[in-house]
Amino acid sequence: MTVWRERQSLILASQSAVRKSLLANAGIAVETIPADIDERAIQQNSGLKDPGEIAALLACEKATFISAKYPDRYVVGADQTLALGDQLFSKPADRAAAAAQITTLSGQTHALHSAVSVVKDGVTLFSHVSVARMTMRALTGSEIAAYVDEAGDAVTASVGAYQLERTGVHLFDRIEGDHFTILGLPLLPLLAFLRSRNLLAV
Repeated sequence: MTVWRERQSLILASQSAVRKSLLANAGIAVETIPADIDERAIQQNSGLKDPGEIAALLACEKATFISAKYPDRYVVGADQTLALGDQLFSKPADRAAAAAQITTLSGQTHALHSAVSVVKDGVTLFSHVSVARMTMRALTGSEIAAYVDEAGDAVTASVGAYQLERTGVHLFDRIEGDHFTILGLPLLPLLAFLRSRNLLAV
C-alpha cells in the first residue's frame, strides 16, 4: 500500500538503504538515484563552517543534481554532518580510522546535523535541518577494539563509525534528539511538507 498520491514515485537522491527504508515504511513510493557530486569539493568551495549549513547545502545540491535529469519529479536530498565542537568528521576510510574516530568521541557529546531538501524542476521547495546530541560512553581501548571487530566493515559506512540501529547502540550513554534525525533523514518535517503539498493521502 502507498499513501503517495503522485503518479510517479518520489526520487531519493541517495544510495542510503536506511533512508529509502524510512520512506518506504511510511508508505511512500520511492526510488533511489544517487547523486554523483563531489561533496568535499562543494563543501570546501562554499566556505561554510557551520555543520548544519554544510548539511543543508549538500542535501540541496544532491537533490538539485538529480532534479536536472528528471524534470517534473519531486526529488529528496539528504545529508548528515557530525561535529564535536568545531571539529567536523567524515566517514572513516578503514577500521583503524574508525577506531580513531571512536577514541576521539569517547566520553564526549557530539552533534549530528541531519538535513533534508525537496527540489522540483531545479527549484528548492523545502529545506530543513534537525540536530541530535549523542553522548558516547567513556570507552577503553579494548572495548573500542571489540566493537570494531564485532561491527566489521560497517564501521566505514557511517560518519562516527557507528549505526545506532545496530551494534553502535552499545557505545552510548545518552541520546537527545529525534530517532529519524539520528538515522539521517528528518522524516516528520519532510512528511509535513509533503502533506502541505497534498502529496500524501494520510
